[in-house]
Amino acid sequence: MISKKSYSKLLFLIFNFLIIVTLIIACQNPKIQPKQSVTDSACIQQYDPKRDYFPNKVNITRAKGFSVQYHNNYKVITINNPWKGAKTGFKYFLIQCGTPVPKEIQASSDQVITVPVNSVISLSTTHLPHLAKLGVVDKLIGVSDTKIVNTSEVVEKIKLGKITNVGSNANVNVEQILELNPDLITTYGTGNAETDSYPKLLEAGLKVVINAEYMEDSPLGRSEWLKFTALFFNQEQKAEQIFGEIAKKYDEIVTQTKTVKIRPTVFVGFNFKGTWYMPGGRSYAAKYLEDAGANYLWSNEQSTGSLPLSFEAIIDRAINADYWLNFNQTWKSKQDILAEDTRYGDFKAVKTGNLYNNNARVNSNGGNDYWEAGISNPDVVLSDLIKIFHPEILPQHELVFYRRIN
Repeated sequence: MISKKSYSKLLFLIFNFLIIVTLIIACQNPKIQPKQSVTDSACIQQYDPKRDYFPNKVNITRAKGFSVQYHNNYKVITINNPWKGAKTGFKYFLIQCGTPVPKEIQASSDQVITVPVNSVISLSTTHLPHLAKLGVVDKLIGVSDTKIVNTSEVVEKIKLGKITNVGSNANVNVEQILELNPDLITTYGTGNAETDSYPKLLEAGLKVVINAEYMEDSPLGRSEWLKFTALFFNQEQKAEQIFGEIAKKYDEIVTQTKTVKIRPTVFVGFNFKGTWYMPGGRSYAAKYLEDAGANYLWSNEQSTGSLPLSFEAIIDRAINADYWLNFNQTWKSKQDILAEDTRYGDFKAVKTGNLYNNNARVNSNGGNDYWEAGISNPDVVLSDLIKIFHPEILPQHELVFYRRIN
């Protein structure tokens, strides 16, 4: 006869034995393993051709320069307009790690990149806030110039000696990059084969992609390139959420300027070696001023680029303008402006002191955060501009990227 105590002990041992056997079987049988998330694991261990490995997808709503198509185990990114006057675009095939490259892609001359990438080099500071927002700064191993970086998460990593200077454009150090052996390099192009870095990098067999955010004609269009970066890290869900919040804030702020009755006149830029480059009326700069409730004096010029004008042409139209913005970032005072050219003193904006420059956040080496974090945070830039033109609309806002020149 088995005592009750011995019987209970036997049942307990049998129960634990069954649990152990079940776990062993589960580990040996992939069919009953829990599904992997492509954002949780670098590579897929058991490939299922019927499975969609990218359940979280981005929807491009503001950017015009790129598009993405999803397939079960790969994405196709198309760059439509990489630089001004470009006669060709670029296409990138992003293959989920641990899954096969389709035969039709194997024969393609386009870049094939395994995702998520585990190491990246950025040759533009405008890409760095993307990495910070997506939480993947730990993947960054090199930048074009560590001295001009403002993104705090990247600056901290630079201080620890974990990021390498690799140069850019014609001075890019290909040999050094080859030693670093990154999974991905993000850069930009101008169409000039002598100065662009990407042809040299491609020739060296490196994985390099063109980010053409600077070609966008709207602030939100530029900001949405966050999603482009996210595609290489399988961080679509986070990018959608972050950009959605930015776009919502921007649109909400714009509604507050739609009914303003008085729109102050404004012009931007400065005379550079005899030419004043004024943004066209369809440029992102003009869009900012329109959304901020200002009357941009070149808004009727149907150009998305810059208009090369003479000093005389500027004086003729802007001498009585209410505000002057975005000039030489080295000018710290009205005296600096007049020292550069006494003719600047003829402008009403100089006489009244309505001078604002986008250089409030410049580090000790001249790196301007307006061209870094400002690109990714258009809602903050817009708030600055509204604070300048219509301070009563955003009374609590303090200038972030802009400052008044006294």
